[in-house]
Amino acid sequence: MCEVLVIIPTYNEAKNVGLALKRVMEQPYNLNALVVDDGSPDGTANVVRQTQLEYPGRIELLERSGKLGLGTAYLTGFAHALNHKYQIICEMDADLSHNPDDLPRLIKAIKTDQCDLAIGSRYLHGVRVVDWPLGRLILSYGAGWYTRIVTRLPIRDVTAGFVAYHRRVLETVNLGAVRSNGYSFQVEMKYRAWKKGFRLSEIPIVFTERTEGQ
Repeated sequence: MCEVLVIIPTYNEAKNVGLALKRVMEQPYNLNALVVDDGSPDGTANVVRQTQLEYPGRIELLERSGKLGLGTAYLTGFAHALNHKYQIICEMDADLSHNPDDLPRLIKAIKTDQCDLAIGSRYLHGVRVVDWPLGRLILSYGAGWYTRIVTRLPIRDVTAGFVAYHRRVLETVNLGAVRSNGYSFQVEMKYRAWKKGFRLSEIPIVFTERTEGQ
């Protein structure tokens, strides 16, 4: 039985999602992918369906009617993962800003019981972000610094969206009470896990700005 599910929310990612899925499927761990598409008008869902034919039974597609947001996409994916008995649940962007080749390091941290929540961190060893304008980088880093002060979260990249959870985190955290959407969702999930006593660990990654799509 497959133990790992990679959840990939999409909106207008037709130029990226096919390659992203293929690279996820190439990873050494036995894993499946779930794409949660918010009614993309550019044909993203069709690209996913075409890619499904290359990897029978390994890629699932949930289509939603309209742009309902990042947080609700992940919550939908979490419910699916728990219902289907996955043990490790990963979050990943569709635009290849998150390198699928880093997935094994996040998964290994969970499988070897180093932590309950593994975070692909852009800021663990300095700043590891490629092709961001300076203003965006300052805003991201500054917002993260402020959030760490307010929440006291013991990590450097509080808004990171490249994350792996052990299922016990999602079973314990009250997902029905999560109210944030967008990138504040990432902060809320980490904060709720930390307050429940789960172990958070940062794994250094390089984040590369998208080259295609919106």
